[in-house]
Amino acid sequence: MKKYDYLIVGAGLFGAVFAYEATQRGKKCLVIDKRDHIAGNIYCEKIEDINVHKYGAHIFHTSDRAVWDYVNRFAEFNHYINSPVAIYHDELYNLPFNMNTFSKMWGVKTPDEAKAKIAEQIAELGITEPKNLEEQALSLVGTDVYKKLIKEYTEKQWARDCKELPSFIIKRLPLRFTYDNNYFNDRYQGIPIGGYTPIIEKMLEGSDVMLSTDYFDFIKENADTAQKTVFTGQIDRYFDFCLGVLEYRSVRFETEILDTENYQGNAVVNYTSHEQPYTRIIEHKHFEFGKQPKTVISKEYSSEWKSGDEPYYPINNDRNNELYLRYRELADKTPNVIFGGRLGQYKYYDMDKVIIAALDAVKTEFGN
Repeated sequence: MKKYDYLIVGAGLFGAVFAYEATQRGKKCLVIDKRDHIAGNIYCEKIEDINVHKYGAHIFHTSDRAVWDYVNRFAEFNHYINSPVAIYHDELYNLPFNMNTFSKMWGVKTPDEAKAKIAEQIAELGITEPKNLEEQALSLVGTDVYKKLIKEYTEKQWARDCKELPSFIIKRLPLRFTYDNNYFNDRYQGIPIGGYTPIIEKMLEGSDVMLSTDYFDFIKENADTAQKTVFTGQIDRYFDFCLGVLEYRSVRFETEILDTENYQGNAVVNYTSHEQPYTRIIEHKHFEFGKQPKTVISKEYSSEWKSGDEPYYPINNDRNNELYLRYRELADKTPNVIFGGRLGQYKYYDMDKVIIAALDAVKTEFGN
């Protein structure tokens, strides 16, 4: 096999940014991925002329101008603003928790009225030292918001009663006392016109790419194919789980084509009661203001993760964080391997933070 400077394991955002920067510096890169497509979890599949976010909704948002300028090299972004809504039985509320939410819930009109209502409910509970997630959430937002918009939704996400979940999962619950449904506070926000996949295609120009290729099978036959490796898979898998298994939550998607132009009127609708087994429905066309005659929706089901499943969300409790640090020590002692990305660094990353982490790795590697 041809020799390379870098073998990059994973054709997602971290691997693609590193590959792009390395090739710009004259390096030869081979990018492999076990999936049959590039772009990792931001992969968009064209269905009924709609860019479907195959692995869940991805809205690009950042307050970092340099990152915004960087990603705009590869795509033009639209002006999509993420304004999800939540359905609790037959009631509909705006997210994040803001004056529209409180007005619908209690009939209040002013911030002072909303603050007084929440403070009254918190005072009645008398929780001083929250012992679990339920008490933590109640002490932050009071009874009504917790019951209708947090409790059952969280239990679906974690498949646990909120009393059985640790309080650290909800460190804070932002309450916004303005009539503002914009979910993110970041200055820059949008969806790339045409989806995310073309961004990764442009980043990988100049690299060789092999799909449907498992690293652990590949490396047995091609141990000397590259001088260095950039590994974005599971860090514990790289070390054959020698210290134990890091835990995740997973997600299952049910995607349907519907013979209607507009199913729910919004890209993201959360279902916060146990009445529905799914946590939310994504209607993909609304990310790009689509007018197609049909629509595509995806129902998301949170699920327990087991080895062999697709890992999505790291469970960053004390046990897992301590285990990751032990793997990190092994990684630091492993020559010629750079670990990065959500799985390689066992960290939930927004897309802008992935780009920052990849560019930091580039700077460390190349010095500029």
